[in-house]
Amino acid sequence: MGKITDLQGSFELHNGVQMPYFGLGVYLSKDGKEVSNAVKVALNHGYRHVDTASIYNNEVGVGLGIKESDVARKDVFVVSKVWNSDQGYDSTLKAFDASLERLGLDYLDLYLIHWPKGKLSKETWKAMERIYREKRVRAIGVSNFMQHHLEDVLTDAEIVPMVNQMEFHPYLVQQDLVNFCKNKGIQYEAWSPMMQGNIFDLPVLKSMAEKYGKTVAQIVLRWDLQKGVVTIPKSSKPERIVSNADLFDFELSVEDVQVLDDLDRGQRFGPDPDNFDF
Repeated sequence: MGKITDLQGSFELHNGVQMPYFGLGVYLSKDGKEVSNAVKVALNHGYRHVDTASIYNNEVGVGLGIKESDVARKDVFVVSKVWNSDQGYDSTLKAFDASLERLGLDYLDLYLIHWPKGKLSKETWKAMERIYREKRVRAIGVSNFMQHHLEDVLTDAEIVPMVNQMEFHPYLVQQDLVNFCKNKGIQYEAWSPMMQGNIFDLPVLKSMAEKYGKTVAQIVLRWDLQKGVVTIPKSSKPERIVSNADLFDFELSVEDVQVLDDLDRGQRFGPDPDNFDF
């Protein structure tokens, strides 16, 4: 794990690409002004990582926000994902082209399989490997893959996924999966770090926020980074985008990291990767 230094710091992926460890998630941000403004605010404030997906239906706005920002394309780490209905070899290649076109970009920094779809995901992964070899994407990975999903893809993958983006927060740590990914050189990444807003109801988080003079959100996001987990909190409110990134003037003690680890109860707020129907 790299050092946590500032908003533009990064962790190194197993292929040597630097992935900024903090980014803007845009799930549920409306296409058009809402999302383009969020992206622009984030980039102009110092963010260098934006995470979208074809299913979010806001890639056009994300691309616009990047263009309208003061930051050069080469300095932004742009992520998108292939949706379930587009999985398979040929359809993944088409879906990737369509995402690039909507974003108005000629390459992506990271492309992910959004959800595991059994045998189909192996075909999808072959397409991802091809896109990677063609240098149209700087890194490839997966999202919502449990250990057995990863093992399944790895049986005939030629390239080990560089990233696994999972629901991750103090109620769902999945340390065994974190460790498995670490041993394989797969960078762990958090989605839904705030437990879909439920994090703000936890007394232990409130008292920790008081102790450090920070917000509950900042405590949780700092915990992600200290766990070596990339994190992409979602917001379209400029003040929240700015405050979420204010993580670099304090450090959680080893004991406090453990306190948050110990809240783990295997509880999901999003779908279960082993049991979803979309």
